[in-house]
Amino acid sequence: MKLIDGNLVASEIKKKIVEEALKIKNERGRAPHLAAILVGHDGGSESYVAHKIKDCAEVNFESSLLRFEDNITEDFLIEEIEKLNNNPLVDGFIVQLPLPKHINEQKIIEAINPAKDVDGFHPVNVGKMMVGLPSFISATPLGITLLLKHYNIETAGKHCVIIGRSNIVGRPLSVLMSQKDINSTVTVLHSGSKNIPEICKSADILIAAMGKPGFVTAEMVKDGAVVIDVGTTRVPSDKTKSGFKLTGDVDFENVAPKTSYITPVPGGVGPMTRLALLYNTLKSVKGF
Repeated sequence: MKLIDGNLVASEIKKKIVEEALKIKNERGRAPHLAAILVGHDGGSESYVAHKIKDCAEVNFESSLLRFEDNITEDFLIEEIEKLNNNPLVDGFIVQLPLPKHINEQKIIEAINPAKDVDGFHPVNVGKMMVGLPSFISATPLGITLLLKHYNIETAGKHCVIIGRSNIVGRPLSVLMSQKDINSTVTVLHSGSKNIPEICKSADILIAAMGKPGFVTAEMVKDGAVVIDVGTTRVPSDKTKSGFKLTGDVDFENVAPKTSYITPVPGGVGPMTRLALLYNTLKSVKGF
C-alpha cells in the first residue's frame, strides 16, 4: 500500500505556479488576481475561503474577498458579480457555496462570466469539458486527475467506479476519467443503484464521493485497487481539542492494507482541490 500525499503533490505544483506567476508579473506588471465572494457566516465556507486567500499569498497571487451578510438580495449579488465580470484587474473569481436559501445558486453561477469562472461550474465550461474542449474544470475532479497523473497510476482500460453523482464531483469526474488521455471504463453509482458492494469490488480505481463516513468497507474493495476518498465529514471525537475530526467515506484503517494506492483524510484530495483553483486562475491569465 502506498499513501497518495495530496499535500506533497500540491506543494510541488505550487512551486511551478510561483514561477509562472513571476513571469506573468514581469510581463504585464501585475500578478494573477483571484477574487472570492462570501455571503453569510457559514463556518465551513469561512474556513475554506481563508485557506484560499492563504494559498494565493503562497504563490504570489493577488487576492480579494467581498463579504456580504446573508440577508442580501439575489439582484444585489448579481450586480456585484457583474462588477467582477467587468473588472479587468480580476482574472478569475468564485462565489463560495452554499448560498442562503432565498438565493438561486444556479442563477448565480450562470451570472459569472465563463472566462472568469475558475470554479468550473458555469454550464459553458461544463459543456466544453464534456466534449473535450479547453475549459475550466471544477476543482475536485481536476485535483483527482492531477494526483493520478503525478503517481503514474495506470488508468487506460481500467474499471473506475465512482460513488456519487453530484454536479460538483461525480458527474464531471466520470467524464474526465473516460476521456482519451485517461481512458478508463467508468461506472457511476448513486442512491438508486443496486448491488453497490459487488460493483465496487470490481473496481480497479474506486472513488468515493457521497459524504457518508466509513461507507466503503474492506469487503467492498478488491486487492490491489486504487482508492480515492473525497469525503470530508466532521464527526465527534474525544481525541481532538476541537471535539471533532475529519472523516472520509472510506474505512481507512481496514481498507488501506488491501489497496495499492489510497488517499488519506485529511491530506489527500483536499489540498488538491484548493490547488486546482490556483491552477485554473493561472489558466485564466495564460489562456488554454
